[in-house]
Amino acid sequence: MNDGSAAARAVQPAGNKPLIEARGIVKDFHDAGREIHVLRDLDLTVPAGEEIAIVGQSGVGKSTLLYVLGSMETPTAGKVFFEGQDLFALDPVALAEFRNRRLGFVFQFHYLLADFDALENTMMPALIARMPDPQARVRAKEVLEFVGLGDKLHRRPAELSGGEQQRVAVARAVVLHPRLVLADEPTGNLDPHTADEVHELFHVLNRDLGITLVVATHNERLMKRMSRALRLHDGKLYDERQGP
Repeated sequence: MNDGSAAARAVQPAGNKPLIEARGIVKDFHDAGREIHVLRDLDLTVPAGEEIAIVGQSGVGKSTLLYVLGSMETPTAGKVFFEGQDLFALDPVALAEFRNRRLGFVFQFHYLLADFDALENTMMPALIARMPDPQARVRAKEVLEFVGLGDKLHRRPAELSGGEQQRVAVARAVVLHPRLVLADEPTGNLDPHTADEVHELFHVLNRDLGITLVVATHNERLMKRMSRALRLHDGKLYDERQGP
């Protein structure tokens, strides 16, 4: 695989002003005395409004890349900029506020709180942001209606299907109207029909709310519907549709 030109094509799209940029990202882990190189001088530019699929074999580092982009994992070297702001130059309080207000994250497992209903689960980021309870309830109700769960506001997770639980997780991720949503195998535990419904929901979020999406996925159907597909291989990104 040619490291130079293919990787450059993958990370230098034409179009809108960048929302998030990763420059020279290196991420190493140490395990039982071994140094494991996961990300190697990786660059990525994501214009506002884009939908990007990150694909690659299991264990190649897709989740690690998302966590670095979302400032939940500190890179060994390199920088991540969000609208020109160096994220890792922020103090811990400012970084936590960034993650709460500007970023949404959807995981493979929904991680809903079992003792809280759909409305209460969706409200959580707003309450953490110190939004008054009545306002948070209105915002959560609106976004649950948007994702098609307006009739299930007071159902607890155990009373919802797998697809409905993931819709609540998506609603929770976007309740504060973030600019960027990072999703890590968001349909990995869903049947094909339900997965397609969640895929369509992501596209609606992008089209109607202008949310930028970066999704790590093994799902070929989702990958083909995204505006750009990048393969993570040997710690770098390559344009999946152009090849190395």
